[in-house]
Amino acid sequence: MNMTAEKNAPAFDTSVTIAGVTLKNPVMTASGTFGSGAEYSEFVDLNKLGAVVTKGVANVPWPGNPTPRIAETHSGMLNAIGLQNPGIDLFCKRDIPYLKQFDTKIIVNVCGRSTEDYLEVVERLGNEPVDMLEINISCPNVKEGGIAFGQDPKAVEAITKAVKAKAKQPVIMKLSPNVTDITVMAKAAEAGGADAISLINTLTGMKIDINRQCFALANKTGGLSGPAIKPIAVRMVYQAANAVSIPVIGMGGIACAEDALEFILAGASAVSIGTANFFNPYAAEETVQGIEAYMREKKVDRLTDLIGIVK
Repeated sequence: MNMTAEKNAPAFDTSVTIAGVTLKNPVMTASGTFGSGAEYSEFVDLNKLGAVVTKGVANVPWPGNPTPRIAETHSGMLNAIGLQNPGIDLFCKRDIPYLKQFDTKIIVNVCGRSTEDYLEVVERLGNEPVDMLEINISCPNVKEGGIAFGQDPKAVEAITKAVKAKAKQPVIMKLSPNVTDITVMAKAAEAGGADAISLINTLTGMKIDINRQCFALANKTGGLSGPAIKPIAVRMVYQAANAVSIPVIGMGGIACAEDALEFILAGASAVSIGTANFFNPYAAEETVQGIEAYMREKKVDRLTDLIGIVK
């Protein structure tokens, strides 16, 4: 390296490695809030992000739920989109080539209504140039009467094992917070062979329009996300990170670098920004800059030195 380049090189290292995949920084987008990247490309330089996590993709196109399916709440929002997506065929043809133009890792979120659905997508992605898979187990398991895969530890371990047997990329299991004890689910994913876990997905909520005297969402209930859920998410990430030895990706109400750093200090190796993208499309890029500023201020050389230091 020449002297000039050396002088300008930052003295700190923001990279993190999860299951052998190195991200240039710990900031990624949360599934379902960023499309597949193209939708935000005029606001965000995707090259600056550690990874882009795509919207959930299934083996066939899903139409999603009837409208209205989004409602604002104090300091958050409810959504009942129903995982609308174009299906794996179009996704492979259109979205992966688009993301390959950028210097960022590609994490594909996978959803399904049965174990076979998931496996079909996982096998199909085996030959695609994507870096990791994030398995959304908050989907209702149609064969088990509609209870989400992620609400039963036996189901979590079984689906993780099945996916790991077929996956060619590292597997992140995305955990639902709608459970009694998050550590039981985290340990079940680890027992099934997960390479990492991500949490939290949305909390089930409801809103009623008192003037129209009806539910604000056609689905009656929806997933609550945004700043309102952050304290719960930080607590669950802390508990999960201290219960398992695999990396944890934290999410839930992160809107800025301060929020992201809370999760990292609690034990998250990386973070995902979701709902904040809707009210501030620059949130992810600003978070990257804010983390760098914090490291400079605190004289931290490596981001990994901050992970889980608050016990």
